[in-house]
Amino acid sequence: MTITFITGANKGLGFETARRLIEQGHTVVLGARDEKAGAAAAEKLGARFVRIDVTDDGSVAAAAADVERNEGAVDVLINNAGVQGPAGDPTGLTGADVLGVLDVNVAGVVRVSSAFLALLRRSADPVIVNVSSGMGSLDATHDPSRPESKYLAPTYTASKAALTMLTTQYAKAWPDIRINAADPGYTATDFTNYLGTQTVTEGTDAIVGLATEGPGHGSGRFVARDEEITWP
Repeated sequence: MTITFITGANKGLGFETARRLIEQGHTVVLGARDEKAGAAAAEKLGARFVRIDVTDDGSVAAAAADVERNEGAVDVLINNAGVQGPAGDPTGLTGADVLGVLDVNVAGVVRVSSAFLALLRRSADPVIVNVSSGMGSLDATHDPSRPESKYLAPTYTASKAALTMLTTQYAKAWPDIRINAADPGYTATDFTNYLGTQTVTEGTDAIVGLATEGPGHGSGRFVARDEEITWP
């Protein structure tokens, strides 16, 4: 039985990822900051809920301890929790705005990955999937044919560029764990005000693919629905 822990899984991409992985036989532990929403989502899916606030060291440590007591190990960790931050003209952007987004989208991944490392190393095939974005790609944000080029989201794009590079560094540092980043693409969720051109199921294709591909695949990759993305 594959045990999978997903952060930010009470809605959107995280919820749909949980649903699809449960269908494939995974035992999913659904992590979310909002206890009421997380518990309701877990009940709907048939998952177990664990509260986790990725910006709080104590909360992350408590979540890892809870999983250790109940599941004993983790095979797949999906770092999905994320925030968008201020969008549009960055004239009024503050340092606090930037730090708030980085705290969730980058430092949150560091906190959770570190806290769950011992549990992952109890797995025969440990996997980390970091949910990044093509919004952090220089190529995509400069290509007028791509939706990523049409939006100003300075803190979000910077955080996702950082997360993708962080993924490569962890892949080098922890060769015993397969660690990759997923680009969901422009997906219709509340995160995009439902303006995305993909369904939420299509948006989880890369995440689910990386979570289920099995041993022998590479680490340190950035993968979209239908391609592996290079690093420009």
